[in-house]
Amino acid sequence: MPSLTDGEIRRALKQVEQSGKQLSLVDGEGHGTGRLVLVMKPMPTRVTADWMAQQWRDQKRIKKKLGSYPGMTLSEARKVFDRDFAHVIQKGRSIKIAGDTRPGTVADLFEAYVAYLKDSRKSSWRQAEKGLNTIADTLGRNRPARDIEPDEVTELIRPIYERGKRSMADHVRSYIRSAYSWGMKSEHDYRAASARRFQLVYNPAAGIPTEPKNVGTRWLDEEEFLRLYRWLECPDTPVHPPYTRAVRILMLTGQRVEEIARLHVDQWDAKERIIDWSKTKNGKPHAIPVPEIAADLIESIKPNVHGWFFPSAMDPSKPVSHGTLYSFMWRQRNREVTPVVTNRDLRRTWKMLAGKAGLSKEIRDRIQNHTLQDVSSKSYDRWNYMPEKRAAMRKWNAFVKSLLSKKRLKAAS
Repeated sequence: MPSLTDGEIRRALKQVEQSGKQLSLVDGEGHGTGRLVLVMKPMPTRVTADWMAQQWRDQKRIKKKLGSYPGMTLSEARKVFDRDFAHVIQKGRSIKIAGDTRPGTVADLFEAYVAYLKDSRKSSWRQAEKGLNTIADTLGRNRPARDIEPDEVTELIRPIYERGKRSMADHVRSYIRSAYSWGMKSEHDYRAASARRFQLVYNPAAGIPTEPKNVGTRWLDEEEFLRLYRWLECPDTPVHPPYTRAVRILMLTGQRVEEIARLHVDQWDAKERIIDWSKTKNGKPHAIPVPEIAADLIESIKPNVHGWFFPSAMDPSKPVSHGTLYSFMWRQRNREVTPVVTNRDLRRTWKMLAGKAGLSKEIRDRIQNHTLQDVSSKSYDRWNYMPEKRAAMRKWNAFVKSLLSKKRLKAAS
């Protein structure tokens, strides 16, 4: 059978419109490679024309749609059929499992990875998207992802490192490594249908060494804790009030910065005086009763119209970012009006001072939502420990109030 022409297709469409009967046109002979078929059907207001890959397998005719005419032209349909289906049919495999065989580009890989993070409700997806967009521009968005070589990644990172931005350099390495690691797994993940296969054979960032991690040890003693808390209550310079309140809640609860920064009315149970997160950094739900002094502070705050307790000064529709809180604290320590401390140091400080207040390490770990690795905790223990947490927080509250009381007495004398 000769190949189709656009003229034949136009004439056939008119014929179907006039006769009201379905018609199929076959392109070429199709010996051994199946056939490309244009199936035209009369509808009440129009005629539809769909390109189909057709295959005889196990004495049954199988079809799979490629696209619609004229959106997909005759030449485009032939190209897709030859690229994605002819080889599959020659091998005797079913066209039902055939798909786009083009290797995904760098942009395809990065966009799919960000979509995965977003679908998984990972809070890091925005930062990853921003970083990977910049990386894609440098590596080449339209290059096949499988063509990226390790030395290209190294040359991308080296200038960042040489500018003294060691943390940023390690973030770039981490973004690329994570995206490629996900891409290699997604090739064979039957649970998700990827729009594009990447045909990756290795991860170009896997062999690049990581930046050594500086394990923090800094924590505030009682005097430093009080000095910082008093400054936050009455700062000596104009600051955005939600920032000082957020840091005080961090000091009083020992929670992760991101979780306190994004505190929303939906997470605050005023009656029970509990903060309840449906999902946290370790992927598990977490709820804590807050100490009385922290509860009173939260109750004194009027959330904005978007429901945020600690809205951003630049965009009230969003909560303050952990990076902004970090910068806020950094500026004060540079002025030497507060102790030298980071937000993570405050979490460590709570761990230390709460221990001094008499809270066991187990209950401190549970209040701070640290993942417990023993088999019993991971697989069997589903008790929420709320009574134990309440008792611990009462003890911690008494400890903090005692500190504040001593400070006031000392100042009065």
